[in-house]
Formats: sequence, C-alpha cells, structure tokens
Amino acid sequence: MKIKNQLTLAFIAGVIIFSLSGCATGPVREAFPTYTLNGATYYPLVTLCEAKGINWQYDTFTRIVILDKGEHRVNLRAGDNLALVDQRAMLFDYPVDIHDGTVVVPVKFKEQVIDVLFRDAGIPSRRPADFPISAVIKKVVVDAGHGGKDPGAIGRTGLKEKDVNLDIARRLALLLRSQGVEVVMTRNSDKYIPLDGRVRISNNSKADLFVSIHSNANRAKSMNGFEVYYVALSRNDAKRAVFSARNAHLNLDNAVFASNSLELKAMLWDMLYAYDRAESIQLARSICRSVDNNLNIRVIGVKDARYEVLRGARIPAVLVEAGFLSNYNEERMLKSSYYRQKMAESIMDGIRDYARGLASAEAA
Repeated sequence: MKIKNQLTLAFIAGVIIFSLSGCATGPVREAFPTYTLNGATYYPLVTLCEAKGINWQYDTFTRIVILDKGEHRVNLRAGDNLALVDQRAMLFDYPVDIHDGTVVVPVKFKEQVIDVLFRDAGIPSRRPADFPISAVIKKVVVDAGHGGKDPGAIGRTGLKEKDVNLDIARRLALLLRSQGVEVVMTRNSDKYIPLDGRVRISNNSKADLFVSIHSNANRAKSMNGFEVYYVALSRNDAKRAVFSARNAHLNLDNAVFASNSLELKAMLWDMLYAYDRAESIQLARSICRSVDNNLNIRVIGVKDARYEVLRGARIPAVLVEAGFLSNYNEERMLKSSYYRQKMAESIMDGIRDYARGLASAEAA
C-alpha cells in the first residue's frame, strides 16, 4: 500500500511538471544555435534578427552591420568590440566576428542590446531635446591640445594624443557651426601652438566659451575615465587681478565710472574672474552629465587645476580629458572615428545644456 501511494504521488507530480512546462506563463527557452570562438559563446546575428523582426544590412567590403527597428539603430563592425547603440558607444569583452561566412555576436551583445533594446517596450532616448545654442552662445574657442613637435601622450599602439585631440576638436567645431555658433580653432592642423599663444587667441576672440580638448595618460595602465577641469583658485589671485588690470584692455562699453584707478580695474577683473570660474564649473558639470548619459565610459567627474590655458582665459573655460591613452580599452575606443564622433556630440550636448541653463536664468 505504501509503495502504491508513492507511485501515485510520483505520477501526480509528473503530470504537474508536464503541465507547467507547457503553461503560457512559464519561461520559454530560446533555441538559438551557438558557437564557441576563442573561449567565448557567440550567436549568429541573422538568426537573432529574424527572431526579433530586426532589419539589418551588411556591407561585405567595410564589414559594417547596421541594425534598425522602430526608433532604434545599432552600428557595429566585424572585428571590433565597440558598437554604437542609439548613438551611444558600448564596449564589449569580445568583438563581433565572422564564422563560416556568417556574422556572429558575443553573448553579452545579445543580452545587453538585442534582448533589451528590441523588445516591445523601447528604451527612451537619453539625449537632450534640441535647443538653439546660438540664442545664448555666439562664439566658442575650441582648442585642440598639443600638436606639431609636441605629440602629447602616446598609447601603446602608437596613437598620439595630438591627433585624437584635433579630430575631436574638428568634429565639435562642425557640430557647433551647424547650430549657428561661430567657432575659433586655436589650431586646425598638426601645428605647434605655445600655451601663451592659445591664451592670446582665446582672449582676442571675444568668444563666450573656451573648450580645450585633451586625452589623458597615467603610469597605472588600469586608470581610465573621462574628466573635465576648470581653473583652480590661486594664492596669487590678487596679484593676477592687478596684472590683468595693468596689461589687458577691459571691455566695458558704455560704462561710466567716477574713477579710472588701477584699484578699481583690479576689483572689476577679480569680479569677472569669480564669475567666469563659477560658469566654468557649471559648463564642466553639464559636459560630464552629457558624457555619462551618452557614452559607456567611467566619468571621473569635475576637478580644478592650474593649467595655463585655463588660468589665462578671461571667459568661462574648461579642459576636457576624453580618456586615457595609457589604458588599452580607452586607447582602442579613441582610435575609432565612431567613438570620437560620439565624444564630440556628447561635449556638444553638454554645451547645449549649459546654454539652456543660461537662458532659463536670464528668463527668471
């Protein structure tokens, strides 16, 4: 009797398990073929696209793949582990590959892009709404760090900072000009411009903002991330104000003063310096927020420093460190024209957010 009861219970349990396996609310396993390449699991991209109803194009010459469905778009290339997902750069542990003539993607790409992005509920874009920057910002100085005989930092594969800086600066300049903003480049070619020359260009431009583009390096190869600098306070601020008052033309159109003394000019320069520094901090924060939203990169944050190009500028000024060339992954990203474009667009979005804040403050 005891054995009979045990068999009956086993039969009932088997029926319940069988019933649950066919239940609509139970988990459904996706039967996609997989491949193992260099110790990593890969999926055939065409199979994933067919299952999700994703349109895809593949150029056999450039090996570039474009995926799109609804409002979402993904760009990737065989051999690269960098993908642009809705204009946001994402880096994966393993590259897209070709196996038996078929484009295959690593499991992380399937889990983090295909399964997340191409589902019924789309992910809203994090890019800020368009804003007419030129309504507030009329002119910007874009400074590409280093150049000519000064290569700046050099990555392990030979990538030179001066080349990365110039490319991002040019892209940023094009984006700003497309918004009706006048741009002054401190250099537009592989040319050496001394620091005091960059400061002089900035101060003679009568621009609204100064943005200097750099790439970082550190002895610790693991160091990585994006950061933005603004000018640090100095013990000699009073001397600096007097020096500026003596040696610079103070542009105060239609201003009337009872005295034209050096002390008055120094006081005004100090007030302008404090205002520019506060605005520089706001601009730096806006750029960091934008990069954090748009790029898959560690954002170290906003810091102060006594860089000469920042100390000498008489307008809100920031110095952007786009990434560490001494870090293997970030050097790889900074080599990519796609990534440089996304970096320029992210800096642009930060300037737009800053301009929006200025417009709101003026309207208040």
